[in-house]
Amino acid sequence: MGWVSRLRGLFAPYRGWMWAGVALSCVTVLANFWLLTLSGWFLAATAIAGLAGYAAQNAFNFFTPAAFVRFFATIRVGARYAERLVTHEATLRLLAELRVWFYARIEPLAPAALQGVRSADLLSRIVGDIDALNLFYLRVYVPVITALITGVIMAGFFAWFSLGAALALAAGLALAGAGLPWLTHRLGRPMAAALPGLQARQRADYVDAMQGMGELLTYGAGPALAARAKALDTEIAVLQARLARVSGLSLAGTLLATCLTLLLVVLAGAAAVAGARLAPADLPLLALGTLGAFEAVAPLPLAFQQLGQASAAARRIFALADAAPAVTPPTAPASPPQGFALELDDVSLRYAPEAGWALHRLSLRIPEGRRVGIIGPTGSGKSTLINLLLRFNEFQEGEARFGGQDLRCYSGAELARLITVISQRSHIFQTSIRDNLLLADGRASEEAMWRALAIAQLDSFVRAQPRGLDTQAGEGGARLSGGQARRLALARAALRPTPWLILDEPTEGLDGTTEQEFLRDLAPLLEQRTVLYITHRPAGLALMHEVHALDAGELRR
Repeated sequence: MGWVSRLRGLFAPYRGWMWAGVALSCVTVLANFWLLTLSGWFLAATAIAGLAGYAAQNAFNFFTPAAFVRFFATIRVGARYAERLVTHEATLRLLAELRVWFYARIEPLAPAALQGVRSADLLSRIVGDIDALNLFYLRVYVPVITALITGVIMAGFFAWFSLGAALALAAGLALAGAGLPWLTHRLGRPMAAALPGLQARQRADYVDAMQGMGELLTYGAGPALAARAKALDTEIAVLQARLARVSGLSLAGTLLATCLTLLLVVLAGAAAVAGARLAPADLPLLALGTLGAFEAVAPLPLAFQQLGQASAAARRIFALADAAPAVTPPTAPASPPQGFALELDDVSLRYAPEAGWALHRLSLRIPEGRRVGIIGPTGSGKSTLINLLLRFNEFQEGEARFGGQDLRCYSGAELARLITVISQRSHIFQTSIRDNLLLADGRASEEAMWRALAIAQLDSFVRAQPRGLDTQAGEGGARLSGGQARRLALARAALRPTPWLILDEPTEGLDGTTEQEFLRDLAPLLEQRTVLYITHRPAGLALMHEVHALDAGELRR
C-alpha cells in the first residue's frame, strides 16, 4: 500500500501530534486494563480475607489497593479526555494539510489538464475523498498502533502470573485483532472500494442539478433526474447495508472471541490455582483483565473496513494529484521584461497529438502600447490565442516572445501579474461587491474602489444600495443584471493597472444600448495599455489601432 507511505510523508510535520494521540490512547487502554485487573484481585482478596477470620481482616491492607483503583480510574478518565482532544486536534491539522497539499498539486493543472474532470467531481474529491483519507489516522492508524503496543504489554503482564493464560490471551487478541479484521477487510473490500466512487457521482449529480435547475425544469427533465438520483441512492444504500452486515458479523465475532478467550484464560488460571502456581485471588484478576484487554482490539474490524474506503479515496486523490500539467513551468523566475511587446512567429498549437491545429503558423506582432483587435467566428482559435498568452496551453511549433524573452520563461503567475483579462465569463463570486473588487488588489482602499466603480459607471448603483460596497453580488452575479456584472468586472480591471489588457468577447450577451455604454466606459481603461481585443462582432473594433481576422487558426489582415 504505497499510498500509506505517501500519507505518512504528508503527515510528517505533525508526527508529534500523531504520536501524542497514540500514546494517550495506549495510556487509556492500559489504565482501563489495570483498573479491571486490580479491581478483580481486590474484590477476591477482600472476600478471602473476610472469610479467613478477624486476624486476617485486620492484617489485610485495604487502603493501598483502593487508592490504586481510584488512581487508575482517574487516569482512565483524564487520558480518555486528553486523547480525544489531541487526536481530534491532529485530525483537523492533517485535514488542513491534505487540502492545502491537494490544492497546490492541482492548481498547476488548471485549466488545461482539468478539462476532462467535472467540477462537481473535483469538489467531491476535495471534500469527500480527502475526508476519507483524513479519517485514516483517527480510525485506522491510532487503533492499530494502540492494539499492537498494548497487546504485547497486556500479554506480558499475564505471563507474570500464568504462561498458559498469557498464551490464551495472546491467541484471542490475535484472532480478534488480526484474523477478524482481515476477514472483514476481505468481505467488505468490494463494497468499500465501490462506495467512494458512487458517493462522488452522487455529489457531482446533485451539484450539476442545482446549477442547471432552471434548464431541468424548463425542459421537464425533473422526473428523469429524480429517477436517476433514486437509482443511485438505492445502489449506495445496498452497499452500505452490506457493509453494515459485515460490521455486525465482525462485532459478533469479536464478542465470541472474547468469550472463548475468557473461558480459556479461566481454565488455564484454574489449573494454575489447583497446582498452587497461582494465588486464588489472582484468578479474577486474569478474568477481568481479559475483558479489559479486548478494548484494545474492538475497533480493529471497523478500522480495516475503513481501510478499504481510504484506499479507494487515495487512488482517486493521487491519480489527479500525479497528473502532469499541460504546461511545463520554468525552472527559474523570468528576468524583468524589456518592455511589453509580443512577438509570435509561425506559432502552431493543438490540444492533443491526434487533434488538428487550433492555431497554425500564426505570426503576430503587438508593440507596447498598441491596441490590436482579433475578429473571427466561433471556433476560429480566438480563445486558444488567449490560452497561449496566459500559458494555459503550450504551443508545439514556432517562437513566442514577450517582453524581449521566450514566453516559456514566464510562469503563469508571472504573466498574471502583467496581464488583466475581461471576458464574457468573468466570474463574479458569491460575496460582497467589496470582496469582488479586492480580488484585483487586496490592499485597495475604499476610495480606490469607489474610483474604479466610477470608471465603470457602477458607483451610483452601489451607493443606492443600503449596504453599499457590502452589497451581496449573489452566485455568479445573480443579484446583478448582465450589464452590471460586466461593469463590476470592468471596475475590477480598473483596480489592477497591468501593462496588458485582454478583452475576450466583453460585450457578448449585452443588448445594443448596453453594449455601446459599456464600450464608452471601457475607453479610459485602454489608455497607456497594450490591448488585445478578441471578438466575433465589429462593435468595439473602432477603438483599436489595427484589426486582424482569425479563421481556422490562421491570421489574415
